[in-house]
Amino acid sequence: MLLTLVEAMRPRQWTKNAVVFAALVFDGKLLAPRYLLATFAAFVMFCLLSGAVYLINDLADVEKDRQHPIKKGRPLASGRLSPRAAAVAGAALPLFCLPLAFALEPRVGLIALGYFAENLVYSFWLKNVVIVDVLMLALGFVLRVAGGVVVVDVQRFSPWLYICMTLLALFLGFGKRRQEIVLTTGQGNATRGSLNDYSIGLLDHLIGMVTAATVMAYSLYTFSASGLPVNDTMMLSIPFVLYGLFRYLYLIHVRGEGGAPDELLLRDRPLQVALGLWGLTAIAVLYVFDFPLRQ
Repeated sequence: MLLTLVEAMRPRQWTKNAVVFAALVFDGKLLAPRYLLATFAAFVMFCLLSGAVYLINDLADVEKDRQHPIKKGRPLASGRLSPRAAAVAGAALPLFCLPLAFALEPRVGLIALGYFAENLVYSFWLKNVVIVDVLMLALGFVLRVAGGVVVVDVQRFSPWLYICMTLLALFLGFGKRRQEIVLTTGQGNATRGSLNDYSIGLLDHLIGMVTAATVMAYSLYTFSASGLPVNDTMMLSIPFVLYGLFRYLYLIHVRGEGGAPDELLLRDRPLQVALGLWGLTAIAVLYVFDFPLRQ
């Protein structure tokens, strides 16, 4: 039952919580053990909180999930996990994590509480409100980044990264909605209410707008943000961001994938290579070469 419970907490989606490390890396503190441990603790806390949210969400949607072509295989929808076990775990995890978050840093505790509350509001209400549902998903990413900012006591973390993260989350969220429509044609009422208010055409327009905005925002970050080298070498990472976005669009439009961006990252080798090269480039620019930094 324990393994089934962990499966219901969707550990594959915990990769999204890695954004909490953004402040650690881009504030130049990756090699500081104190901040590295604090950020890792925040990462674990967000993983457990998101796992509790998934349990609560699946409890609320168990009947709808049973009519979904993919979600019907989840532990609760398939009957492999009892609702009582899921309810107990869904209640116990926040009671365990939130006090630890406040002990780690009071502001982290407030952010974690806001993150948990935002996810509950999303699960029980706003996930059925068109466009607002994806905006709420983006807010969850921003709160996780903010949690990382607080624990490392940032000095040169640029606000541009909040904008880039928001736009990237919107890009992934609209792409996910598009694939959900493709998978559940004719079943919108049975799976997610907001799907009835979306259309493929609308989502394609939104994805196009957000893609362009993401590229522009990240490009502006690389040559205008404080804390980066004055010789603009961070611009060397732009091609990998471009390829990652274009690869994801290819997977959506040509391969018919994109319903679970986190799972795509775990199995699509080109995306993994692009992300790895982007990370190596950023680390090299920030840590290997001793370039003067922009104030």
